Amino acid sequence: QVQLVESGGGLVQAGDSLTLSCAASGLPFSSYAMGWVRQAPGKEREFVAGIIRGGGSAYYADSVKGRFTISRDNAKNIVYLQMNSLKVEDTGVYYCAGDLRLHNLVVVATSIEYWGQGTQVTVSS
Repeated sequence: QVQLVESGGGLVQAGDSLTLSCAASGLPFSSYAMGWVRQAPGKEREFVAGIIRGGGSAYYADSVKGRFTISRDNAKNIVYLQMNSLKVEDTGVYYCAGDLRLHNLVVVATSIEYWGQGTQVTVSS
């Protein structure tokens, strides 16, 4: 049984930092592109960041470039999202996702293979 379990969300103030973690089990982790997708209240899910299998390349939404960093530890089956200079508009539920194709994560395809349960991030002004 595949599980993606996010942790690290919480309530912070604008300008603060937060690190999300996603622990994966039950899948060949190093074979999967991993990413983070968020959903703000009343809005569609949107791509935040993605990283290829080996971790050599990462991709970001324009809204988070320069502030967020995605990384992965294939030995521990964990993917991270370091979020700096948080803004109120970063508020939402952050989901960890995994797919064989990074493209599917970037476009938030309905066919994305695996999802975590989500962790809430709230940024207050």
